[in-house]
Amino acid sequence: MDHREILQYVKSHAAGKVKIAITDIDGILRGKYISTEKFLSIAEADTSFCDVIFGWDMSDAAYDNASYTGWHTGYPDAAARIDLACFRKIPWEDDLPFFLGELIQKKNEISVCPRSLLKKVLADATSAGFLPLFSQEFEWYNFAETPQSIHDKLYRNLQPLTPGMFGYSILRGSLQNEFMKDLFDLLTRFDIPVEGLHTETGPGTYEAAIQYSTLPEAGDRAVLFKTAVKEIAYRHGIMATFMAKVNENLPGCGGHVHQSLWDAERKNNLFHDEKDAANMSEILKQYIAGQLLLIPQILPLFAPTINSYKRLVEGAWAPTTLTWGIDNRTVALRVLPGGKTSCRLETRVIGSDVNPYLAMAGALAAGLYGIKNKLELKQVATVGNGYLDQSKSRLPSTLEEATKMMKQSLVAKEILGEGFADHYTRTREWEWRQHLKSVTDWELKRYFEII
Repeated sequence: MDHREILQYVKSHAAGKVKIAITDIDGILRGKYISTEKFLSIAEADTSFCDVIFGWDMSDAAYDNASYTGWHTGYPDAAARIDLACFRKIPWEDDLPFFLGELIQKKNEISVCPRSLLKKVLADATSAGFLPLFSQEFEWYNFAETPQSIHDKLYRNLQPLTPGMFGYSILRGSLQNEFMKDLFDLLTRFDIPVEGLHTETGPGTYEAAIQYSTLPEAGDRAVLFKTAVKEIAYRHGIMATFMAKVNENLPGCGGHVHQSLWDAERKNNLFHDEKDAANMSEILKQYIAGQLLLIPQILPLFAPTINSYKRLVEGAWAPTTLTWGIDNRTVALRVLPGGKTSCRLETRVIGSDVNPYLAMAGALAAGLYGIKNKLELKQVATVGNGYLDQSKSRLPSTLEEATKMMKQSLVAKEILGEGFADHYTRTREWEWRQHLKSVTDWELKRYFEII
């Protein structure tokens, strides 16, 4: 649909309202319903949104260390715009019109909006003559619970949707066929085309791969996927969680990002070189070198929570070493040489708990840095078990360690913008401090009687 047709659809929808949302720093949609009349008045003009959505954490607790906004500013409205190109119909709400928005960065103002950051890095790629194609895949756990029941149970002894470890199970997919069917069909109708959907290893665990696209559409699809899955699950009496690690004895949940660079006309995949023994172009090798160099310096974009680092442990299908390899699922960067159209890089460090805009922006920015600086891929590909490749650097093991590295990184400020890097690391420092206050089950079990 063009803009005229979109606006006509909004005008004619019987609901008389529209749903809009902006994605906060943690990848959570913050939005509201507005009347059709209100929407039409702002659809092709600037609007505003309370900037508190970038001044508090995922639990609505106000940051005490942020400079962008806070009690010191009075939490004013921030300039924002609705992106008509994001138009979607919500199939589980009678095809209600839905739009994403983003903050507008004014002169001399810090840019904190994740979608705007992805568009900024995309502009860097475009100016260098590249057309990025990206996609994300997600693993997540499903429980036969409701928000009230998990609250009443204090998040303990939750009932998984299905028992046992049964990855790629046809049986388990049939057992929950109506849920599976709704996920596939409703996501596709919501303009999030799903290439594959299956059970993963873990009780009630699913995995879905989203079809690749240009940016920022790939980021939009990934952001909306997580919320859409949760809303569809609600309809079936199910709770879906994208936590990186729900239990120390179970596999974690990845949010791997697949990426390739094409020429501006989208005719040639610039990662592919049939003359190379591994079909890897020099551009791809430089892109990998950039990520190998910078992943430790921007890891909070890929592992943003305390829980993220519980996933990054040996033997749990998540990387712990700074490695790359050809079609190897034990390394941080998995190269899929394929053919001219399918050659791509999969960044496996990324967990399902990420803000997809930030994960994609970080991956692309790091890769572009490698290309811009013609970094040489001196590190040889890991063959076999990447967990045992102790010759390579290990990833930071806590959010505190990773945030310190990002805060000290001059390159992170260069590729992401100093204002964004400063704001984001402040939010991660806050997240670490909140964790330090908590008395955990582990502490009670270990110390309560014995100490």
